[in-house]
Amino acid sequence: QVQLVESGGGLVQAGGSLRLSCAASGRTFSSYTMGWFRQAPGKEREFVGTISWSGSSTYYADSVKGRFTISRDNSKNTMYLQMNTLKSQDTALYYCAAGHSIAANSVAPKHYAYWGQGTQVTVSS
Repeated sequence: QVQLVESGGGLVQAGGSLRLSCAASGRTFSSYTMGWFRQAPGKEREFVGTISWSGSSTYYADSVKGRFTISRDNSKNTMYLQMNTLKSQDTALYYCAAGHSIAANSVAPKHYAYWGQGTQVTVSS
């Protein structure tokens, strides 16, 4: 069992940066693949990026590659999403998710059993 809570969302100007955090609870956190997803109004939830349980492997959607960086600190039971060079198209509700015994590059939401409540990111221009 894992519980996830996102934080760090807010309003930022285009070109700026923002760092999201996902705090997890549960004894098996370190064994889970973690991912970030986002959903804008009227659109389906989409993949942003994933990180393996060890943090050694990351995978990103083409739309954010080179701008976003995922990391995790298992000693703090926390995953991060560093977002740089933000664009208005990045505006969405951002969710963190966790899945056990799944590939580090799993991109489908159905593969993740645990989800946070989401944190809003709004990029203005």
